[in-house]
Amino acid sequence: MHVDENVALARYTTIGTGGPARWFARPESMAELQELLRWAREREVRVEVVGLGSNLLVHDDAVDALVLKLSGDLAAAHVDGELLVLGGGAPNAVGLHRARAAGLGGFEFASAIPGTAGGGVRMNAGAYGREWRDVLVDAVVVDADGERTLGPEELDLSYRHSGLAAGEVVAQARFGLERSTADAVRAIAAELLARRKATQPTNKRTFGSVFKNPAEGRGAGRMIEECGLKGHRIGGAVVSPRHANFIENAGGATSADCMALMAEVRRRVHERFGVELEHEVQFLGPLELPPL
Repeated sequence: MHVDENVALARYTTIGTGGPARWFARPESMAELQELLRWAREREVRVEVVGLGSNLLVHDDAVDALVLKLSGDLAAAHVDGELLVLGGGAPNAVGLHRARAAGLGGFEFASAIPGTAGGGVRMNAGAYGREWRDVLVDAVVVDADGERTLGPEELDLSYRHSGLAAGEVVAQARFGLERSTADAVRAIAAELLARRKATQPTNKRTFGSVFKNPAEGRGAGRMIEECGLKGHRIGGAVVSPRHANFIENAGGATSADCMALMAEVRRRVHERFGVELEHEVQFLGPLELPPL
């Protein structure tokens, strides 16, 4: 087990902001992960996980936590019959590649989610009408006391939510897919990626969707756009001119810039539509939006 100190996290996030982690480790096996979680519990240290950093905003100051990036066996991917088996740190793109090579369909929607299998479980990630809970068979969840295998019901998966607590890490996820062909999977994934590129700022530094869509009425992006906020800028952070529910790092942005912009967007949407937007991006460190 190896733990580093004061590791810069900005390079582990897609938005490119944030300060250092007080402790940082890359567990490569279940045994190493459990050892690290016990280490953290003995010291009463909070545990956080970074996947691809695509749904993450990190405080600009030091994060007082043990931050883990799953590697090795914990980021592996393989196919077992009609099951796609992914380590918690396995990128969704790698999982889709394995499924396509095996002629398995049903995971194509993940091509529009630039994250990891474990992050997808924690957030019940989804795109284009499908979510993790639609294909997830079960997940191995590890904490300082050991491991458990939980199904979708036990994980309490709902829109961008799971019942996982702090200190519980998704080490592996199994997805039930269906027989298809490599060409069919490739065609569906290509269509979804083309739709994503046509509507989202995929060539800019962002952390993905900022706010969850309300259960009813207009989507978050539509309301933000109707408030005239596309292109609105605070410091180096700007509401994307392409899709208003994204914030771009336009150069030199800080997490504080992003938070200030999020707060202003929430205020304007609430003022006009009476809707309290809830952030979808996950916060790492003492970040909190002000009350409306």
